[in-house]
Amino acid sequence: MIRMKTGLAALLLATGAQAAIEIDSSTFGGLTARSIGPAVMSGRISAIDGVTRDDGATTLYIGAASGGVWKSDDGGIVYKPVFDGHTQSIGAVRVDPSNPETVWVGTGESWVRNTVSPGDGVYRSTDGGKNWTHLGLKESDHIAELLVHPDDSDTVFVCALGHLWASGGDRGVFRTQDGGATWENVLSIDEATSCSDLAMTPDGNTLYAGFWQVRRYPDFFESGGETSGLYRSTDGGDTWQLLTDGLPETDKGRIAVTVAPSEPERVFATIESENTALFRSDDGGDTWGEMDDS
Repeated sequence: MIRMKTGLAALLLATGAQAAIEIDSSTFGGLTARSIGPAVMSGRISAIDGVTRDDGATTLYIGAASGGVWKSDDGGIVYKPVFDGHTQSIGAVRVDPSNPETVWVGTGESWVRNTVSPGDGVYRSTDGGKNWTHLGLKESDHIAELLVHPDDSDTVFVCALGHLWASGGDRGVFRTQDGGATWENVLSIDEATSCSDLAMTPDGNTLYAGFWQVRRYPDFFESGGETSGLYRSTDGGDTWQLLTDGLPETDKGRIAVTVAPSEPERVFATIESENTALFRSDDGGDTWGEMDDS
């Protein structure tokens, strides 16, 4: 390594003394330059949503782990930053299905590695990302999902992890029914259990929430425990039921869940456990079967 550094220094000194020599790809045996950056955490994409406009073009919003929110009006060819004045760690982005000019952002990446950056709550834009208003849940730190009711723009659900390195914070499933003016914690387990994912049926009435016992320490990452589980609400978030039939009986870790939009009774969940696997329900979550554990 020392010889390599010395050789490089000699090359630079030599080229400095002979100004007529141009350094190009042939100087280094035909090697071509390649990009080596930015190679920081902002390269991780943590959220995406989009809408097809009346003119047939697609508008996309992309949330980065620590690079803010980016917007494309041409289906993903060209992007521009639209969130530079606010928290750059993004966990969730959602376009209002009833009004494509209204965009919601949940800050704080939810893929909680030891280098993760926290957020400061929920923001909303009503002009396609030009201006943003902070709408609370400042102590949510990491927002895994944000869903807008398909028929009611004022009803929004947030799946929040809360503090990662400590107990507490805004944890669980939160609901607003007044466009973010106030929030209600409609599902909470305890100070150590977070919402890891949230899904909704196309009619907006049934929701599924994954809950995850999680905590980071300087030398340890605690993922899973007896309070982790998958929950369902069939009344828009008013009441919730723990789902167990066909799911792992051992302590569970992180849970991801989604609903098939073409067949709302079909629900998929990936569940971390002693035998981490993909599960499927064909009856709206009443019973589950293991599909794959590869």
